[in-house]
Amino acid sequence: MTTQKDKAQAFRALHVRGKPLVLLNVWDPGSAKAIVAGGAVALATGSWSVAAAHGFDDGEKLPLELALQNVQRIVATVDLPLSMDIESGYGDSADAVANTVRRTIQAGAIGCNIEDSFVADGTLRPIDDQVQRLRAARAAADASGVPFFINARCDVFFQPNVAHDAAAVEAALARAAAYAAAGADGFFAPGLADEALIARLAGAAPLPLNIMAMANTPSAAKLAQAGVARISHGPGPFRQAMTMLEEMARAAYSQASG
Repeated sequence: MTTQKDKAQAFRALHVRGKPLVLLNVWDPGSAKAIVAGGAVALATGSWSVAAAHGFDDGEKLPLELALQNVQRIVATVDLPLSMDIESGYGDSADAVANTVRRTIQAGAIGCNIEDSFVADGTLRPIDDQVQRLRAARAAADASGVPFFINARCDVFFQPNVAHDAAAVEAALARAAAYAAAGADGFFAPGLADEALIARLAGAAPLPLNIMAMANTPSAAKLAQAGVARISHGPGPFRQAMTMLEEMARAAYSQASG
C-alpha cells in the first residue's frame, strides 16, 4: 500500500459482516509497530489510550494538534491503514467537525470514529444534530478525494439509565438508519455485550456493525456468528501494557531494595 487512497479502499474492504476486522487500538508509533508485528492488517487509535499516553484525560482534553501529530508519526512509521478516533469531532458545530475531518485526512488517516454524545457529560445529542455533523464530515471527506471511512459511534448503551434490552436496540437502530442516510460507513455500538441483542443489531442495521471487546463481551467467534463486521479493543491494550509495565517495575525495584 503506497497511497492514502489505496489504504482507504483496503480498509473499507475489510468490513465484512460475519468476518470481523479486529483492531487492537494503538496509541503511538511504538504500539503501532508492535501490533503490526503481531499480525494486524489495519490500525485504529483509541482516544482514551492516546490521551493517557500523553498525560491527558479522555474527553477531548488532549489538544487536537497533538492528536494529529501523533497520527502523522504513526502513519510515517507503519504502512497500514490507520483510522483516527476524533471523539465528538472537536467542535460544537457541524463546520468544526468538517474541519477536524479535513485535518484528520491531511494527517494521513483513512477513517475516523465520531461519537454522538456530548463531551461535557456523555449525554446523547439529538439525532438531527448528529445527522448534520455527519453530513458535514461526509462532505469534507468526499471533497478530499479519499474514500474516508466514517464510523458513527452510538452511545445509547453507555447511557446510565438505559437498560440493555430490545427497546435500546430499537433506539440504536433508529440512529443507525439516520447516520447511514447522512453518509456514515460503519456503526459502532460500544457497551453492548448481550449476544442476542448484538445479533439483532447486526442483522437489522444498514451499516456494518462495530462492537467493543470488553470483559463481558462474547468471544470473537461468537461475534462473527452474530454478524459483527468490526471488533475494537478500545483502551484494553493500553491498560494491559501499563499493568505489565507496573508489575515489571515493582519486581525490579523490589529486587533492588532487597
